[in-house]
Amino acid sequence: MRGLEGKRVVVTGGTSGIGEATSRRFLDEGAHVVALAVGEEEVATAAERIPGIDALLCDVADAAAVEDAFGRADELLGGIDVLVANAGISIRKPFLEIEEADWRRVLDVNLTGVFHCAQQAARRMVAGDGGVILMTASTNGLTGHPFYADYNASKAGVILLARTMALELAPAVRVNAVCPGYVLTPMQRSEYTDEMLAEVNAGIPLGRHASPEEIASLFAFLASDDGAYFTGAVISVDGGETA
Repeated sequence: MRGLEGKRVVVTGGTSGIGEATSRRFLDEGAHVVALAVGEEEVATAAERIPGIDALLCDVADAAAVEDAFGRADELLGGIDVLVANAGISIRKPFLEIEEADWRRVLDVNLTGVFHCAQQAARRMVAGDGGVILMTASTNGLTGHPFYADYNASKAGVILLARTMALELAPAVRVNAVCPGYVLTPMQRSEYTDEMLAEVNAGIPLGRHASPEEIASLFAFLASDDGAYFTGAVISVDGGETA
């Protein structure tokens, strides 16, 4: 992609799943990448698994931890040009069985965590030479999906957060939301049996889950000079599922 060489990139949840694939893609494009992640082992082994990355331990739901992590990222990168706010969790439960602690944790990570990171990044970008903020939303934020009421609500919030930020921060900062459908990540593997995966695939026009690398390629495009006219966009990448 044009214009990614030398860019300073922060990817949250950047050491596994879609985040890891995104970190790898930006590194391949010649960018400098700092990943924020909550898994201690993932962070400790990141440099071995993902050559060239700097990984920091950070719970994005914790405002003080995010502020500290972005300060450390400043030291490592000297600024920030691109944020991919990707960190997220899900807890699969029927609506009537969702406990308040589940609800709070999912919303705290998936929505408030995106807010914390986006605000830290945007303040730096507005004070500097601008930048790009990309958020991992979901097709779950566009249509109802059973057993994920808290997750669905959080991703719907991310979509409207992205659109509002795009209006307020233009033209200095471009903000877009990416809405993956079913992606074959470790999180998906942990929640779905092989039979459940096959059932899902049968309902997708392209007949399969996306790979994390396919989502990463969209992030790279949107951050690049090739995607320079995209802001306030909400882009589904779902194999035709929502069609």
